[in-house]
Amino acid sequence: MTAGTSHCSKRWLFIAMGLVTAVAALVAAATRKGETVGSMTTTGTVKSKDGTPIAFTKLGRGPALILVDGALCFRENGPSRDIATALASDFTVYAYDRRGRGESGDTKPYAIDREIEDLKAVIRQAGDSAFVFGSSSGAVLAMQGVAAGLPIRSLVLYEPPLDAVRPGGPPFGEARRAVDSLVAAGDSAGAACYFLAAMLGTPRVLVMLMPVLMRRTWTKVMSVAHTLPYDLAILGDHSVVNLRAIDIRVPTLVIGGAKSPAFIRQAVERVARDLPNARALLLPGQSHDVSGAAEALAPVLRDFYTLGREPPAH
Repeated sequence: MTAGTSHCSKRWLFIAMGLVTAVAALVAAATRKGETVGSMTTTGTVKSKDGTPIAFTKLGRGPALILVDGALCFRENGPSRDIATALASDFTVYAYDRRGRGESGDTKPYAIDREIEDLKAVIRQAGDSAFVFGSSSGAVLAMQGVAAGLPIRSLVLYEPPLDAVRPGGPPFGEARRAVDSLVAAGDSAGAACYFLAAMLGTPRVLVMLMPVLMRRTWTKVMSVAHTLPYDLAILGDHSVVNLRAIDIRVPTLVIGGAKSPAFIRQAVERVARDLPNARALLLPGQSHDVSGAAEALAPVLRDFYTLGREPPAH
């Protein structure tokens, strides 16, 4: 082994050790959150128009607020618990498992309209109308709901990734076909790895370590990886920012993290420009990690939903 090779090996050893340490910290943080917040208890299910049961959790008191998760997320694996807890003192927060996830059903064939009907069923359970907060692809689903005429009072979108292709990543059409093919072949692990590494840019070493170092989290990811084509179908429908943008007239706040990659921040700005009644806001110090942004998001959402107060232009 040459001196250069030895130096390179040591460098990669330090990187690997750093990744292991980072993952261990994430696991510890997730454990602490679970101990502090406790598990969210399912209060029931609603039937969607096609008969699919949609499981939900209700927490807090006040005006109804519905949370719509993004890809690979559901009530027990994602930001819903943290967002609900942060807002439960001012809102009756409804978190639900999108179809195919958690305790909800998954009637075939899939169509975006079925997911809109699922959201409508949860709104009906909550009352006549509701505020809605959607994150990532869930934000785009929420836009679909407004465009379809659901009784949504106002809308907050966290980093809707429309046309958000990371530099060096595969074109969206190519990525969608790859994920669809892997899921159709029964390779959920391959689909999740492709989504995390190729599309999101997560270091491949970290993705490879997840089944070992984050076994519980990886098991949850695997339980919903077959729904990735659903999210990509939603992201592939750009009608909500062109032909049907005129139908999204409710007050809308499009939020991004100031520490998110430039291509995500640019998507936030584009969506805000394309909608007739929207403003953009970048939260200092935040990224695409919605759970990590919960504390910073809470006062912004509280003011926007209840006071109609718009954030200052940035």
